[in-house]
Amino acid sequence: MGIYYTIDRNFCKIEIPNDKPEISQRVYNSTNTSREAVKRLHTKILQSVENLRGSMVDTLTQLCRIPAISPHNGGTGEEAKIQKLKSIIESMNLKGAALKIEHVLDSDSPTGNRPSLFLEYPGKSSRRLCILTHIDVVPEGERSLWTIDPFDPVVKGTRLYGRGVSDNGTCLVSSLYALKALDDAGIVPEYSVLLAFVADEEMGSHYGAEPMVERNIFRPDDLVVVPDSGNDAGDFIEIAEKAVWRLTFTVTGKQVHAALPHTGINACRVANMLAYEVDEALHKAFPEEDAAFEPPFSTFEPTRRAANVPAVNIVPGRERFEFDCRVLPGVSLDEAFGIVERIRADVERRTGAKIELEVDRSDSAPVTSPDAEVCGLLKRSVREVLGVEAKTGGVGGGTVAVFFRQKGIPAVVWSQECEGVAHQPDEFTEIEYIVNNAKVFSLMMINA
Repeated sequence: MGIYYTIDRNFCKIEIPNDKPEISQRVYNSTNTSREAVKRLHTKILQSVENLRGSMVDTLTQLCRIPAISPHNGGTGEEAKIQKLKSIIESMNLKGAALKIEHVLDSDSPTGNRPSLFLEYPGKSSRRLCILTHIDVVPEGERSLWTIDPFDPVVKGTRLYGRGVSDNGTCLVSSLYALKALDDAGIVPEYSVLLAFVADEEMGSHYGAEPMVERNIFRPDDLVVVPDSGNDAGDFIEIAEKAVWRLTFTVTGKQVHAALPHTGINACRVANMLAYEVDEALHKAFPEEDAAFEPPFSTFEPTRRAANVPAVNIVPGRERFEFDCRVLPGVSLDEAFGIVERIRADVERRTGAKIELEVDRSDSAPVTSPDAEVCGLLKRSVREVLGVEAKTGGVGGGTVAVFFRQKGIPAVVWSQECEGVAHQPDEFTEIEYIVNNAKVFSLMMINA
């Protein structure tokens, strides 16, 4: 038996014979020197990120002044924000960086298309670390619930407030400044870096990540991080998602005066009946649980309902409402659709109303292995920056990681983010989280 030394994080071991103490001492000194060099490198990078704290807040503030709302949701799209971001990146003078805008045709957009921006930066290896964030945001909602102008971000204490500062502005800026920190420090990343700033995430990614993946912009061996979900501790890595299944019902009855309801068909009452029966039937049919997800069961939630009539004394002749469903892998969406369709036809028969059903379906994708290389890389970086051991699991929310997993690319979803503020009035982010995320990404870029 001899003395064993661990040389690096991969636990390579060298056995030194007991009768060769001079070799043992040389290996010991070399190992310590190597560790000290790595420590100095990491310290240099993290300080370089820290030096950019003010710039990150300023950039996020500038970007979130531009309402990049989908033209399918009352906005004008992402063009103005993409051009602003492109201008900011060009002013950074990142050495060897290449910028490209990809467009997807959209006749509802004022420009006729929807833009996504890609920044590629050369590393020591041609293999790429890809960090994908989205540039679009949701509308402000009920303006009276905000205490600030949602599109004029302000700093209060340790937080930055404004629409989109958390979802997904924090990590968009963090990914960009992680790269700038390396560039400022003169450090070449181990991996080549691809930063993707995509459109249309909030409305289903039909004009953003989905067609970008289909265009083979991403490679099978890319290490992909989608920082669009997380928690305050930064200790959760999402590797699996439920299927996203959205149902839109349009009920057409007969509008009449409220004093003569028997002469019409009350679409509001029919819609209420239909929503209740669909809700009850789906929850009863699919009670399965999977502890890897939070919550551990499938959810079938009636959510949005369109305005119907302008006065209280009118029996509505048309109602439109939606269900948002997050369904565990293994649950058959075809079977679920059969249940809904039977109820739709039955309620239509019983009431005399006409009921139309539209379905938007995104099936669950293969699970990213917790042993995937990108998982290990992310865990090491999180451990060094935040001092926590990140765990892996599944979520109900749909992210663009599904498009990568469907192509066999093992994407992970992670960020340190403020929980429960996305899409809310007075949305905010902790400034510290912007910096911490940038530190994690920078260490990933050098394969720390």
